[in-house]
Amino acid sequence: MSVEQKRRALITGASSGIGKATALAFAKAGIDVALVSRSLDKLEAVREAVEHTGVEAKAYAVDLARLSEVKENIQALALDFGDIDILVNNAGIAYTGNLSETPLEDWQQVIDLNLTSVFQCILGILPSMRDRGTGTIINVASIAAKQPFPGWGAYSVSKAGLIALSQTLAQEERTHGIRVTAISPGAVNTELWDTETVHVNLDRSKMLTPEIVAQSILHTVLLPQQAVIDELTLMPSAGAL
Repeated sequence: MSVEQKRRALITGASSGIGKATALAFAKAGIDVALVSRSLDKLEAVREAVEHTGVEAKAYAVDLARLSEVKENIQALALDFGDIDILVNNAGIAYTGNLSETPLEDWQQVIDLNLTSVFQCILGILPSMRDRGTGTIINVASIAAKQPFPGWGAYSVSKAGLIALSQTLAQEERTHGIRVTAISPGAVNTELWDTETVHVNLDRSKMLTPEIVAQSILHTVLLPQQAVIDELTLMPSAGAL
């Protein structure tokens, strides 16, 4: 494999769901992966699965909710793993509840993790991408960013902010050879639906699978350098659930 083809990716939220599926898809395409999540135990299992494909993989436990430490942690991680060519900001929290009943603390937690931690991850990687004049940043947003669903206010706002962040970053960094893509999936069958901050019951059999989203992320990354998908909306064929 030539140097041109060998690339290194950092994926947040890599211990399950879309992050895990993306790590495996990247590995099969020969891309080395740095895996980031809070749980080192779960990450190690993903790392072992990834290494079976023959690429290099390392697991890093980083709590993205500790905002003041994120940028430095990501910088240190990249220094240890090697120059990051691809950054996939996938970590996030799902949250349901009407706006009128959303405590400020909950609102802040959703914005912190889904938007501000992404901003800090980007700032941790951006200088080295600029130095090399190349890089691809993928931010996993949501259809909820563009289509309001009652009870999803805080989540929708955080993901709409993520799309605005992606669009602004794309404009600011394209002269440095950095591509930025926002991917907005519809409902995806992941563990998020089982978390204590989500209180809805949907037909998960009709949802997108993490693997389908991962294939779209991989496709975006593998485009020739002179092409970029600015924004991608990926929906279940059954429509919004």
